[in-house]
Amino acid sequence: MPARILVIEDNAANLELVRYLLSFSGHTVLEASNGELGVEVALRELPDLIVCDLQMPRMDGYQVLDALRRHPAGAAIPIVAVTAFSMPNDRQKVMTAGFNGYLSKPIEPELFVGQIEAFLPAALRTARV
Repeated sequence: MPARILVIEDNAANLELVRYLLSFSGHTVLEASNGELGVEVALRELPDLIVCDLQMPRMDGYQVLDALRRHPAGAAIPIVAVTAFSMPNDRQKVMTAGFNGYLSKPIEPELFVGQIEAFLPAALRTARV
């Protein structure tokens, strides 16, 4: 059974690539082009997983995380940060903030779906090992 995955990403090319990879694997992809819209979509649609950029207009990824974690409906949704920040301390900062995972950009298309599906329950995974 495919998952419903919300992708919050302000870069159109990155959003298109992630949408393509996840959709091709059978997942339903919801989209938001900024953090504020991402919070709205997340609370309305209650996706199985959120893939969130950190550097975005209106609300950055940390603000998105905070807004969702403070809301009862959004508190349990797993959120994975996908970001160009890839210095040694960036992963620790992301995980300490409360994200469920961290992937650095540029993403590796051949690995991406499996990396994302690792944050989903087994019943919602489609990638073949």
